[in-house]
Amino acid sequence: MAIAGSAALGKKLAKRDWAIAIAGFAAFIFLLSTFTDFAPVNRLPTPPPATAPDLVDLTLSRVARARAAYCLDGSVPGYHFRKGSGSGARSWILHIEGGGWCDSVESCSFRKTTALGSSDFMDPRVPFSGILSSDEKRNPDFHSWNKVKIRYCDGASLAGVPESELKLGNSSGLFFRGRLIWESLMEEFLSMGLSSAKQAILSGCSAGALATLIHCDGFREMLPDDATVKCVSDAGFFLNEKDVTGSSTMESFYGRVVSLQGLAKSLPKECTARSEASTCLFPREIIPTVKTPVFVVNPAYDFWQIQNVLVPSSKMAFASNWFKCRQGLRYCDPDQVAKLQEFRNSLLNALSDFQKHHDEGGMFVNSCYIHCQTWMGETWHSPSSPRIDGRTIAEAVGDWFFNRRAVKLIDCAYPCNPTCYHMDFTKRG
Repeated sequence: MAIAGSAALGKKLAKRDWAIAIAGFAAFIFLLSTFTDFAPVNRLPTPPPATAPDLVDLTLSRVARARAAYCLDGSVPGYHFRKGSGSGARSWILHIEGGGWCDSVESCSFRKTTALGSSDFMDPRVPFSGILSSDEKRNPDFHSWNKVKIRYCDGASLAGVPESELKLGNSSGLFFRGRLIWESLMEEFLSMGLSSAKQAILSGCSAGALATLIHCDGFREMLPDDATVKCVSDAGFFLNEKDVTGSSTMESFYGRVVSLQGLAKSLPKECTARSEASTCLFPREIIPTVKTPVFVVNPAYDFWQIQNVLVPSSKMAFASNWFKCRQGLRYCDPDQVAKLQEFRNSLLNALSDFQKHHDEGGMFVNSCYIHCQTWMGETWHSPSSPRIDGRTIAEAVGDWFFNRRAVKLIDCAYPCNPTCYHMDFTKRG
């Protein structure tokens, strides 16, 4: 997918922290379009073209329309639904799309000209792969389930509230209704059979994984008491770490997102009562309040976090020696690798708190330079998928969901795992 007006956009990118605001979108599109740019350990095979059975139509929500639960531009939010069959007829997977956040009227106005802010730009059909695949070989435990891909068009992890629009007046033309989108879609899915589910998973990638954590307990409460309900967060454990210049870039960014769209009302009250709401958007603060079992899938060297939390583009003038390292781990010098290991240690330290609060939780933390891994068949479950202790992500999540065995898989440090896919952003085209 090309982004129109790239020259004008390039000028705007110099403005404060725009890189973070749209980086999720850029990374998402990049992953969709460049499967063969993974290096150096091995490469993802080019996937075969999607066939008709793999493609699922976009549906615009009728409930959202009735409740004025709009995307950023005022269009109706959408989703893709594939009905389950056989033993999966009463089992559901809901997967929330990722794509970063917007922290200003300017950045949200840009998003509303893309599929991440308007259903007018969404593809009418998308392939279902990874955790959404209906191929038993590629998705052994969940292939026959009802599956929903929730499109992400609010720019705030489905957590913004309409009241926040009032302070902008009528001039912006923006709608901040993420939480209302979530509630409307859930009402629609419940009427489609989710209300009688026996098993259900709420999952998400990146900003969608953060939405998963925010709404996990609410999802559990909507379903029957006797249903098995769990949540899977994929590449959503964002860290509140200082960047290489010593600045709290990510916390400042989250502060602007929270302020703009009124997210405080959607965040855990236990946290907002004692801390700034911007702090309460980080998973380390959300997870202790979540009662529903959660599985965390996260690369220890998440390229989105390396490029936006640790070495953000806005600081490259002061950290130009990091340019090549951000492009791919094989270009990092020993001092940079040591810094990356410190970042990994921060993630593991944060996850130790997760383990304390979640006896029923699960983890798959590999040492790959990648971002979301559950939605692509090649990383979810294939002969060449990343593995820890011989298990793919799909096998680990299945073992955990069905209580076949405990799953707390933490990989050794880079570059130890030969099954990893490592993004190399120098290999474009």
